[in-house]
Amino acid sequence: MGSYSPVPQPEILPPGSGGTPPQRAVRRPRPTWVTSPATYLLVGINCAVFLAMVAHGVSVGTPTTDQLMHWGANNAGSVLINGEWWRIVTAMFVHVGILHLATNMWCLWNLGLLAEPLMGSAGVLAVYILTGAAGNLLSTLVNWVWPIHDQAGGVFFPAGAGASGAVFGIAGALIVLLKSNRLPVPPMELKRLRKSVIYFAVLNLVLGLSINVGTHVIGSGLNIDNMAHIGGFTSGLLFAAPLVPRLGSPRRLFQVRLRMAVAMIVALLVLFGFYVAHVTPPAGLDRISPG
Repeated sequence: MGSYSPVPQPEILPPGSGGTPPQRAVRRPRPTWVTSPATYLLVGINCAVFLAMVAHGVSVGTPTTDQLMHWGANNAGSVLINGEWWRIVTAMFVHVGILHLATNMWCLWNLGLLAEPLMGSAGVLAVYILTGAAGNLLSTLVNWVWPIHDQAGGVFFPAGAGASGAVFGIAGALIVLLKSNRLPVPPMELKRLRKSVIYFAVLNLVLGLSINVGTHVIGSGLNIDNMAHIGGFTSGLLFAAPLVPRLGSPRRLFQVRLRMAVAMIVALLVLFGFYVAHVTPPAGLDRISPG
């Protein structure tokens, strides 16, 4: 998925000596790390965390559950029994192997470069953290209410990790923002970009659900945290609802709407977190399986 960049505008240079007429020169495009620093920062943090994990002996391809939990993965029991709510945030920077990291970073890179001109660097950071937290909260709730039971009737809470919930949140926000008629982009190009983001979200949601069905039928295989994806995507749509794109909008209007979006999602997260904290514990909680 590519990103759209407006065509550079020509710049008028002052007349030179000798009465030469004004000359026109094309402004050099700035490097993407200048125009999209938040995307670079988020990708860098995720990669740095993974490198630190590997440097401390974590498997490159198949980390254990204990290793993932040590580095901040999410787990319903750890959050709701031990009170480790910080895992709701840290889990979005922890990955289950190099392939998991690579696929998530590829998606984050493409979506981030497209999103940052529309919502600014602060907006990209906010939507990543807030929608990632929303996805992890929903995953925590579902795993708490419907945990895995072993043969003895004890409960098992799986570990959740990865940036995919936040990536789905960015995709949800883009779907709303790319619908704006304020953007100085040809309508056909906007329609193409928006359609590609919708296809990304739908295909990955279907793929995740299909993998989990196959794992359940076979009895082994990958488990995709689809609740984190759904929670991130839904909160991304909500985040962008009061927002206007930075391109084509007055700066003051954009900043006011961005603050509204952040305040709205923070309030919803607090209320949802309060609800999750008071949900009735599952049966068999007195027999928690290891892992």
